[in-house]
Amino acid sequence: MKGRNRWLESEGKDLSILQRLQDRERVGAPVKFSMEQVTELFALACSSPSDYGRPISHWTARELAEEIMKQGIIESISVRHVGRLLEEAEIKPHASRYWLTPPCG
Repeated sequence: MKGRNRWLESEGKDLSILQRLQDRERVGAPVKFSMEQVTELFALACSSPSDYGRPISHWTARELAEEIMKQGIIESISVRHVGRLLEEAEIKPHASRYWLTPPCG
């Protein structure tokens, strides 16, 4: 609905179609991480921690944040933000290999 209203508001103005379709500036903070950086984080979360010399069986948000910064992919990221990104993408590194290693006992 907003897009339609914006289109109608720009009618009669000397604008190209591309200019009429462009988004307006958004309110809020600019995006901190590029899609490439987020994709690298997801790829890391889907890999084995042992591939990176981590003595753990499954990634945690804290371990992922430390590793992604150690590799220089992202300069700084909070553990909480890593957790949110994984949750939004429905990536669960703690359960990624669960079917291969059934629980003990």
